[in-house]
Amino acid sequence: MGNPKAFMTIKRKEAGYRPVAERVYDFSEVEQTLNIEDRKLQASRCMDCGVPFCHWACPLGNKMPEWQDLAYKGKWFEAYQVLSTTNDFPEFTGRICPAPCEKSCVLKLHEQPVTIRENEAAVAERAFLEGSITPIIPSVRTGKTVAIIGSGPAGLACANRLNHKGHSVTVFEKDEAIGGLLRFGIPDFKLHKQVIDRRLDLMEAEGVTFKTSIHVGVDVAAKELLNEFDAVCVAIGSGVPRDLKVPGRELQGIHFALEFLHLQNRLNAGEEFDESMMISAKGKHVLVIGGGDTGSDCVGTSIRQKALSVTQIEILPKPPENKNPDTPWPLYPMVLKTSSSHEEGCERRWNLDTVRFIGENGHVVGAEIEEVEWIKDAEGRMNLKRTGKIETVKADLVLLSMGFVNPVYDGLVQELGLEVTQRKNVAVDNTHRTNVDKVFAVGDAALGASLVVRAMASGRDAAIDIDRFLKG
Repeated sequence: MGNPKAFMTIKRKEAGYRPVAERVYDFSEVEQTLNIEDRKLQASRCMDCGVPFCHWACPLGNKMPEWQDLAYKGKWFEAYQVLSTTNDFPEFTGRICPAPCEKSCVLKLHEQPVTIRENEAAVAERAFLEGSITPIIPSVRTGKTVAIIGSGPAGLACANRLNHKGHSVTVFEKDEAIGGLLRFGIPDFKLHKQVIDRRLDLMEAEGVTFKTSIHVGVDVAAKELLNEFDAVCVAIGSGVPRDLKVPGRELQGIHFALEFLHLQNRLNAGEEFDESMMISAKGKHVLVIGGGDTGSDCVGTSIRQKALSVTQIEILPKPPENKNPDTPWPLYPMVLKTSSSHEEGCERRWNLDTVRFIGENGHVVGAEIEEVEWIKDAEGRMNLKRTGKIETVKADLVLLSMGFVNPVYDGLVQELGLEVTQRKNVAVDNTHRTNVDKVFAVGDAALGASLVVRAMASGRDAAIDIDRFLKG
């Protein structure tokens, strides 16, 4: 350690966000950056504790003490090299990860955890800026071929690792551009797409082949890929959104969150759409149903589209602020989270269930909501109790952001006859293999909807199993 007492003398300092009055008028990234010297000081705060709970909490198992010490010493590329042994895309996670590592940092006991996520992004950006990150082309090719179906974080991590092991990897994507959820589901103000393109250019230079606008199981038979490739990896994500089947659901103006976010991301990319296809919040009262990160992204996007008002409701109780005795350190704390989008202007409400949607001339104009209570039974389970208190919320646009239930079965999954679990995800064994020979499954398709960092970990680990399979 370069400075073993830094955590005692240097306070946590976050880069913070651009001013609200500025950022709501564009889709540029809202998060700012610290200067190099301040960033080094923040990295020096890592106390290299005896039991690094940050390492334990990170799905990727990142080696925080090692690379942060190198960052403190200004050895940015060396820090990146240590970081990339476990994390294929630190420039992604450094922007969008909820940082379970920070929540389990020993300094979190005093509410001053190390700025691990920001430090991670800074390491990657500095290494790119210095020109240290260059293509690493395998010196020997194995002659084995792998098809990755889906180009989200799991598919990309798996492709990256398998390519580095010398296999020839082709990534198939049903949309017009590579990135999956990263590109189409996350707003530019959280993850600018140039960051993705920079990484894809590197992967292509290293030998990965990307094929877009090919929907495997629709445009091309999945069994053709089985004949053409030595292994196939299913990384299609969990694409079926949870619906809200209440009276009035058929009204116009009610959409799934990703429909809304996809269109805006495509507009930002320069695509043009017929006006009839657009989903716009401009001049509307927007109701976002669901209190998670995707709901927050809908809030920020609606504000940038000049909505008249934005209300976000959640059926669960309002989490406590700062600390929650039910999730003590080093567990991930279930506490109130206020995102940059919430700070921009949004009414947030909890313990509300949607009873029905109200329409006029076939278009939604409001939602009837009921207050609920959550009662804990003798076994500690929470049960919903309706209070009968009903009110109407004005809404010209309703965005359903209640998570995802399972992968899309039509096409690929059905054609291959992949078995699914009780939770309706693709069933795999402990080596990521499905019931079909040569076929593996990773990420949300096998795990269920979760964090980007968990999907990346799944793709990375599956690459090890696929490599062993290919080598016999």
